[in-house]
Amino acid sequence: MMRTLRASAPVVLCLLLVGCALPPGSKRDPRDPWERMNRATYTFNSKVDHAIARPIARTYVRITPQIMRTGVSNFIDNLTYPITILNGALQAKFAQAASDTGRFLLNSTVGFGGLLDPATRAGLDKNSEDFGLTLGHWGVPTGPYLVIPFFGFSNIRDGFGTVVNIYTTPTHWIKSVPASWALWGVQILDTRARLLGTDQLVDSAFDPYTFTRNAYLAQRHYRVTGETEPLEPEDDSGDDSGGAPPAQPPK
Repeated sequence: MMRTLRASAPVVLCLLLVGCALPPGSKRDPRDPWERMNRATYTFNSKVDHAIARPIARTYVRITPQIMRTGVSNFIDNLTYPITILNGALQAKFAQAASDTGRFLLNSTVGFGGLLDPATRAGLDKNSEDFGLTLGHWGVPTGPYLVIPFFGFSNIRDGFGTVVNIYTTPTHWIKSVPASWALWGVQILDTRARLLGTDQLVDSAFDPYTFTRNAYLAQRHYRVTGETEPLEPEDDSGDDSGGAPPAQPPK
């Protein structure tokens, strides 16, 4: 993981220097002061995705039976679940953290290492927490929107949280480099396969960059506050003819 970050450093520097022009007549979003750089990074990520990640994920879905894909997803979710347990506790959600610990232990034992999900049938709800949400829970502002090479959309707060998440993921502490990279590759493949259903929606958007940015920021805002926010920042130029409809909470 860290080698990938170091390898992407030259790409980041090039994107910082080159940037990308804003669409004609577009209004700058105050949440996205680095839009030129972010659009360049988004274009780079999209090309990598269309050339490599998406075709591999489609092939994986086509040749792998659903029951096996479900097992892989369950295994990956269970493997990374300590992140949810830790951050639930850090947010003082102690009852949730206790339930999540029980879920992790049950799936890791009775569920054969997480391949099966008996915890859900036992009534232990599945939660999702990360360090970015923990920082937001305690009032740390999001900071500017940021698109990270290979990793995708984020913001300053969540970007810092991602680094902490990496170090609290069990796979990071596996001493065998081949095993660690293999698990990391399976996790990337599983994540991309789960997102295949959103490809058509994003591709059909008038401006996919703006669409994904607004969806991400609205979703993270809802996860932290439990409230919706406008898809676009309000126009304070004096036009009160109406604004963007509020974002719907994620389902």
